[in-house]
Amino acid sequence: MKIVAINGSPRKNGNITQLLEVVRREVVSAGVEFEVLQPGPKVHPCMACYHCLNTGSLRCVQTDDAVNDVIAACCAADGILLASPVYHGGIAGGMKCVLDRMMLAAGCGVNQFAHKVGGALCTLRRSGGMETYQQLLGTMNAMEMVLVTSDYWGAVHGADPGEALADTEGVEVAARLGRDMAWMVKVLAATRETLPPPESFPRTMTNFIR
Repeated sequence: MKIVAINGSPRKNGNITQLLEVVRREVVSAGVEFEVLQPGPKVHPCMACYHCLNTGSLRCVQTDDAVNDVIAACCAADGILLASPVYHGGIAGGMKCVLDRMMLAAGCGVNQFAHKVGGALCTLRRSGGMETYQQLLGTMNAMEMVLVTSDYWGAVHGADPGEALADTEGVEVAARLGRDMAWMVKVLAATRETLPPPESFPRTMTNFIR
């Protein structure tokens, strides 16, 4: 059993990195593997070429950044935690590029993320936490994932590296999210044989221009 976290921050040791260490401790202590993937700042945007979708390759045609490694790791994982700093009221640009490409390549054809456990966290200086948190959840919501939450919204305050750890309530929210995600991963693993998930079908893509 394994949970992977996508660190959408371009900073190597920023608040997202430190917050994910809080989550890691809880997940590992529950007996579940935990890996952090950080694509970094040099990530290309989705070109909407649909090569991944048309070929069913589960890979983006762009191969000179880390996104295909992220896609493969998320496809193999039991749970996915999306974590992003808030940039101008929303998901950080690099993180958005990763999610656009990952969801098109592996979520919009034969959905590889259906019934995987999903969770979200964000860090922010002042405003935009709820918007960003909802954007991250909304991405997974559209992929038929099993969304797990904590006992409050996953928005933790802190600007300079390390400040988020001073948000005591936010750190507790992150820790509880780690425990809850690990628990749900184990629940689904324990019931997979006796209660298999419902069958998933490709969406019928319907445009609104006739």
